[in-house]
Amino acid sequence: MARIAGVDLPNSKRIEIALTYIYGIGPFLSKQILKENRINPDIRVKDLTDEQASKLQKSVEKYPVEGELRSQISQNIKRLISIGSYRGIRHRRGLPVRGQRTRTNARSRKGSRRTVGVGRKK
Repeated sequence: MARIAGVDLPNSKRIEIALTYIYGIGPFLSKQILKENRINPDIRVKDLTDEQASKLQKSVEKYPVEGELRSQISQNIKRLISIGSYRGIRHRRGLPVRGQRTRTNARSRKGSRRTVGVGRKK
């Protein structure tokens, strides 16, 4: 198993797909890194040479990935909350941030339904 940025890449996958297992690297960035290092995207992880693996490691270090990226994102959210922006308020209340409707849907963000206004017997 190749280990890049603290992540074990699956041996049987193509390197183009395996790189996306690293948090912060998607399909586009994966292709870009492979093109930059002149590595065939169809090669399997188990077939990588040590030289190719070290090239990939160096290329991935240029980008914020894994823990560094996660902390960056959480700091950005904390900043939005502290300045009291609209987006920060939505984060604080646990509501959708990007303009989605909340009258219906938004269940994954709001949590399970709470029944309000149950009628009483007369």
